[in-house]
Amino acid sequence: MAMMNIVGAVNHALKIEMERDDSVICLGQDIGKNGGVFRVTDGLQAIYGEERVIDTPLAESAIIGTSVGMAVRGLKPVAEIQFLGFIYQAMDQLAAQAARIRFRSAGRFTAPMVVRAPYGGGVRTPELHSDSLEGLFLHSPGLKVVMPSSPYDAKGLLIAAIRDPDPVLFFEPMKLYRAFKEEVPEEDYVVEIGKAKIVQEGEDVTIITWGAPTPLVKKVAEEFRDEGQVSVEVIDLRTIVPMDVETIMNSVKKTGRVVIVHEAVKSGGVGAEVSALINEHAMFHLEAPIMRVTGFNTPYPVTMVEDDWIPNAERISKGIREVMAE
Repeated sequence: MAMMNIVGAVNHALKIEMERDDSVICLGQDIGKNGGVFRVTDGLQAIYGEERVIDTPLAESAIIGTSVGMAVRGLKPVAEIQFLGFIYQAMDQLAAQAARIRFRSAGRFTAPMVVRAPYGGGVRTPELHSDSLEGLFLHSPGLKVVMPSSPYDAKGLLIAAIRDPDPVLFFEPMKLYRAFKEEVPEEDYVVEIGKAKIVQEGEDVTIITWGAPTPLVKKVAEEFRDEGQVSVEVIDLRTIVPMDVETIMNSVKKTGRVVIVHEAVKSGGVGAEVSALINEHAMFHLEAPIMRVTGFNTPYPVTMVEDDWIPNAERISKGIREVMAE
């Protein structure tokens, strides 16, 4: 197996799918000759040409609108939005068009397309470059939402997303792009969309997270375990829509205590949905109120304070201690 970071794993997945299927088309600003703002598509245009790796103007609505048209007509576009914070420009094309094609046509047409976008804080970017907006799309039926946290998952989930018959949003954690490498099979494989991963097994408390915070949560959980304080089970959802409710409930029924960690703002976020599901399916197994450790209810802040705004080790540890004290 090869050692890859997330950038390399996503690039490899795109190569596999473009080689396997001539209908797979990549499009976005600067993704061709320049290989994208993070070089995720580096080298693809040289291999597959300008008609399959298309440089577009800086126009998010046009990129997604074009992708919807391509998808309905039988192609499999993989669109790149340079930063998730700019996806507001394309909300109509996503929520009012791509998400509804199957429902609107009673299944006669579908929109098999992928929208890739980097997101997440801790990398000192200007405004609208770090926002975590997965909650917007949890509330937009018809869209799948995938958020990997490792190179292995990124490759397998992206291949699964490209082969999916419906639109998939694939959000890539900027902070983790080149943070670490791990062994990734060079051959074709799929990670099932909608299946969470138990990153660390535990008995006392469940932490539910996804995407960018996952390695930090795992590190904190390992410290609690090594110090013999608390046995922490860590679940990486991997996929926000569809959500693996069964894995969540099995863990909650085992530990009875829950901390949810995400970078997005707290109000109306995915954490609130997870908390509601636990109340519906496993409330009588809870030993303490559910704790959320999240971003604050403000626009993403200036760089001087972002390390305190996003969940850090101190806040996650405090959350664990508080639910254990109940």
